Amino acid sequence: MATTTDVSNKIVQALADYLKRDAASIEPTHHLREDLGLDSMAVIEMLYRIEEVFNLQIPDQDLVGLTTVGHVIDYVQGRVAPAPAKSAAKTPAKPPAKTATKKPAAKPSTKSKKA
Repeated sequence: MATTTDVSNKIVQALADYLKRDAASIEPTHHLREDLGLDSMAVIEMLYRIEEVFNLQIPDQDLVGLTTVGHVIDYVQGRVAPAPAKSAAKTPAKPPAKTATKKPAAKPSTKSKKA
């Protein structure tokens, strides 16, 4: 299971590598466009790299909400974290299904067909 720190570090490092700058200079509050200077195509390229790193697919409709480094971290963390286990409420076992009784096969007709 990836921790928030692991996810954060990988995303920040991917951004730093892409932008060719020190990872320590990238903060979760930084806006991808205004603060980091990424244009729309660069944002898409970065998110594609993040998809590869975390082996996930980000649907197009989710791209709109990913505007800051923190949004990306939270989104990816939510996608890579395992779903919380549901409490297994025991349901009573179903009774065995009744087997259908076979009907006797229909007897062939003794009437002759006229040609």
